[in-house]
Amino acid sequence: MDPRQEYGLALSRRHFFKLGGLGLGTAALSSMLPERAGAAPLSTSGGLPSIPHFAPKAKRAIYLFMAGAPSQMDMLDYKPKMKDWYDKDLPESIRAGQRLTTMTSGQTRFPIAPSKFKFAQHGQSGGWFSELLPHTAKMADDIAVVRSVNTEAINHDPAITYICTGNQLPGRASLGAWLSYGLGSENKDLPSFVVMTPNWTGRQQAQALYNRLWGSGFLPSKYQGVALRSQGDPILFLSNPDGVGGDLRRRMLDSLGRMNQQAFAEIGDPETQSRIAQYEMAFRMQTSVPELTDLRDETQQVLDMYGPEASTPGTFASSCLMARRMIERDVRFVQIFHRGWDQHGNIAGDLPNQCRDIDQPAWALIQDLKQRGLLDDTLVVWGGEFGRTVYCQGGLSQENYGRDHHPRCFSIWMAGGGIKPGVVYGETDDFGYNITKDPVHIHDLNATILHCLGIDHRKLSVQFQGLDMRLTGVEEHQAVRDLLI
Repeated sequence: MDPRQEYGLALSRRHFFKLGGLGLGTAALSSMLPERAGAAPLSTSGGLPSIPHFAPKAKRAIYLFMAGAPSQMDMLDYKPKMKDWYDKDLPESIRAGQRLTTMTSGQTRFPIAPSKFKFAQHGQSGGWFSELLPHTAKMADDIAVVRSVNTEAINHDPAITYICTGNQLPGRASLGAWLSYGLGSENKDLPSFVVMTPNWTGRQQAQALYNRLWGSGFLPSKYQGVALRSQGDPILFLSNPDGVGGDLRRRMLDSLGRMNQQAFAEIGDPETQSRIAQYEMAFRMQTSVPELTDLRDETQQVLDMYGPEASTPGTFASSCLMARRMIERDVRFVQIFHRGWDQHGNIAGDLPNQCRDIDQPAWALIQDLKQRGLLDDTLVVWGGEFGRTVYCQGGLSQENYGRDHHPRCFSIWMAGGGIKPGVVYGETDDFGYNITKDPVHIHDLNATILHCLGIDHRKLSVQFQGLDMRLTGVEEHQAVRDLLI
């Protein structure tokens, strides 16, 4: 079809926007334009008028996502009886015909690989923590460890997509996008949803991360996560091109805004509004982002708390410090994806490196938030997309082994706004293979996160393609009440 004919048809189909919705659209559009002298200040809340559904414990959240699946029985789920099962086959009564990945389904044996790492109890709560997590162990009474998280997905990409968006197939809105959509923003100069993807020192062959993990799906694109980079401009295209100053950039945006306003009046596409809002946000971030990433106002004591890499852009320690600075500036949701946790072999070499990357910075983040009075209304979540098998993949020795994917049970921890501290929730069998008490599906986990932020997950939905879409799917799931204050 000729593009001009297609444009004319679009006008015909949507002419009611011009006739009936222009006034409302113009009012909405004007709220997105930059502030001018004498004008009313921009709204910094947005969101849906019905949300929060009840008084929230948390105003904002940080998600420390360990992409690749941390080995729960080497870190958080102590299984001492497995010492007696070294190199014995996993009983069929335990596996019970459960699905395996193609990486181990061809093995003739499934020999048990007990953890080579020592565990000890910590804090008044008496939680068991591996020697790989000495700093995390120090905050045993600050966090809630959940050992019974489970999912249906058994491969990385669908599993990460599932826990981040509520569905194994691409195209859905991510958790951060839902929070931005429902709760809006409290800072007009920074995005409400920021993502960081730091480097790692474990196994370098890692699964790719796709933008859909922080995408907006069927929601307007202004709700998608904004990636903060460690090299060059912190955000792509943040700097003006050579020869373009701030005044010229402002005039260009004003002219572009008028053109987009005209397009919106003619077509009525809501994405036009998102585009205008994003251009204006980018203009304001030219000032706010450099201030955010400038660490000269941090004390040496704080930098030392996060560890020797705190001042090195692109590290997990630096990302955690950036997350605290964003929380101070009322960024709604910060998500840090730390890759390299896919240890199919060489756990003895790779897993300690991964834990060194994250252990001290994650502990420092909790302490820093607590000292600044921010932990009470900031939710922090640590975890991956599934767990790992107790049986070995590849060669097995007393000193080294590998583990395959295991979706039936894995461990995460939570802290801060709305979460009971010093709790260990859920139990698994002696093999760390099946849940024996208090299962928590990943939809229940997301429902719990939403609850802490004052959202009833059953009431946060959007109609799309004839369906009521929500983060937690259509089946019955619920927030885990025993984790909530």
